[in-house]
Amino acid sequence: MHFADALTEKVKKTSPVCVGLDPQLSKLPEGITQDAKGVLEFCTGIIDAVASIAACVKPQMAFYEVLGWEGMKVFWEVCLHAKHRGLIVIADGKRNDIGNTCEAYADAYLSAESPIDALTVTPYLGSDGVKPFMERCVKNDKGIFVLVKTSNASSGELQDLPVGDEVVHEHMAQLVESWGTTCLGSSSFSCVGAVVGATYPEELKYLRTLMPHIPFLIPGYGAQGGTAKDVKHGFIGDGTGAIVNASRSIIYASEKKDWKEAAGKAAGEMAGELRAALK
Repeated sequence: MHFADALTEKVKKTSPVCVGLDPQLSKLPEGITQDAKGVLEFCTGIIDAVASIAACVKPQMAFYEVLGWEGMKVFWEVCLHAKHRGLIVIADGKRNDIGNTCEAYADAYLSAESPIDALTVTPYLGSDGVKPFMERCVKNDKGIFVLVKTSNASSGELQDLPVGDEVVHEHMAQLVESWGTTCLGSSSFSCVGAVVGATYPEELKYLRTLMPHIPFLIPGYGAQGGTAKDVKHGFIGDGTGAIVNASRSIIYASEKKDWKEAAGKAAGEMAGELRAALK
């Protein structure tokens, strides 16, 4: 199934919640060993806790890479477990390059055999650094999320610079829309998505008008300060078209032995907040 159609269907069945799997050793809860084995136990436990609530999980690759080869093995095992539990898996690696290097990144994460459904991509090299990923998306029913307006405080240093009558992130949005309209699903959304932060709600509202066919991945909810009210403008009228990521506020909802139950409860509360805001 086309990536955007699968994403839309999953959001309708569950919620727009995307749970970021960012396992820091120092923050692992009581009873979990601070090593690769502990990270696997923790992440699979979080997946099990949110599987009936969330549409997606988003493992942030840095937290696995820092553990060396064992961490990368755990990363793939986590992705496989999430896929087995029926979740959409977004690898947050922000990959980008050109030529055969870009082709290799695309094959590594977006092959037909990969448990990864989508990959985050940075567009600074232009279309040369995006099209190989798009080709794999079309061929293998995968997706990408291109950085457009990120949630961090210093994003405006580059993304808000004026370019003629617009700013850089608005120009980037128009490029993403133009790329995306070449590979639409029956949902009228593309396999090319955009990352737009919850911490800039006015920009989010305007960017939805610039990218009507683009599914949004919205980070910055919860611990970074974004709210359900902030993110609602990233959705279309039927409550689809976007997923909202929260990491710390869900996975570290408790440091005690009830961490799984706490994570499930936090994900459920977030889903309820989003549903209420979208009514």
